Amino acid sequence: MLAAVAGLAAAALVLVPMAVNWLTNPADQRLVDLDVYRTAAIALVHGEPIYGFVTEPPQLLPFTYPPFAALLAVPLAWMSWPVAQVVMVLLIYGALALAVRYGFRPLLRRTGAWSPLALGVLVALMLCPMPMRDQIRFGQVDLFLVALCVVDCAAPRARWPRGLLVGLALAVKLTPGVFLVYLLITRRREAAVNALFTAAAATLFTASLLPWESRDFWLGALLEGDRVGSNYVTANQAVRAVLLRMYWPDPVTTAVWAAAVAVLAWTGFRYARRLSLLGASGRLSPADSWSAEQAGIAVTGLLAVIVSPVSWIHHLAWLVPVVGALAGDGRNLRRCSAAAGVWLFYVLTIPWWGTSHIQSAKPLWEQALGRIMQSSYGLGAVALLFVLGSWLVSEMWRETPAEHEDEARTDASMGMFTS
Repeated sequence: MLAAVAGLAAAALVLVPMAVNWLTNPADQRLVDLDVYRTAAIALVHGEPIYGFVTEPPQLLPFTYPPFAALLAVPLAWMSWPVAQVVMVLLIYGALALAVRYGFRPLLRRTGAWSPLALGVLVALMLCPMPMRDQIRFGQVDLFLVALCVVDCAAPRARWPRGLLVGLALAVKLTPGVFLVYLLITRRREAAVNALFTAAAATLFTASLLPWESRDFWLGALLEGDRVGSNYVTANQAVRAVLLRMYWPDPVTTAVWAAAVAVLAWTGFRYARRLSLLGASGRLSPADSWSAEQAGIAVTGLLAVIVSPVSWIHHLAWLVPVVGALAGDGRNLRRCSAAAGVWLFYVLTIPWWGTSHIQSAKPLWEQALGRIMQSSYGLGAVALLFVLGSWLVSEMWRETPAEHEDEARTDASMGMFTS
């Protein structure tokens, strides 16, 4: 009981001030994405087109998610705006706590009876990186998607058909579709089928209730690239945005982006498979086995951010399993240092620092440095693929008992599509 109270107090030291800060923001800047979801739900309840509105000035934001997401948001339409904001913040905190509980399981188990306190401290710490702060600032859903995918892939015992939660995440937003590939290449074909069936069932059910809205999304809104706003802005950290900010001719940018996506997807999925199979091999310690699976999940989630045409900073909520996998059970100083470094990198607002160095009056070398800083979160996500898929694996080999080291190396280096 004492540990639980202490954990809640530790978490509240960060969670409460941050919630108060954003809930008291100027009205036209407060949880603006939550306003989009709630406005879509209100339009749905009143029988109005959910893809034909924009929110009140100055935001003027349209609804960009599949209609199934609007159905899930209907309870928000029954709440007053102040109540909806508080409820959303509490739900985001709950999703973060669940993701941390899974992502940092080896470290939490090591703390024993004091694990509730450790959980509270970790939740508070993981709310500090900018992608997490933006969850509260905008009222975003990314942590819900992270929690669904992490729990579905990593829960030791599932009381639901494996893949169900991934399918629900895919029905809400298309980017979790990368986990269909992850489930297939890690020999969880039944879970992949369940995920696909769940997403299809949710989509078809929604289409039966909302046929015109479904048509408007799949044949209209989904294909309108300008609905999400300017692709050039600093908040967009996708690889495509990094290339767009170089202002090359469009055909060159498109060709380079397509090549980069192909290389990164191949490399990332190969790393994800390697990590998952290594974790399931039974030749690592229980802590490292869990961390390997979390790293595979994290690599897959990062791929969704990297290869997507548009990825905002808040989409990097996959930092939870990234930092958790690196930290492991806290016994390896190099891994803990790497986890702390990644955490600090995303706490600092480096992309926004970069914008002050890209004015035309600056020397060319400073503008080039500014462009790198401006895209640092996206470039950092690319680097994390290699950190998790290569460096972390080598650290696990160091911790593997000598009699299993050769077998672990064999498992970790297996080809991507061997069965």
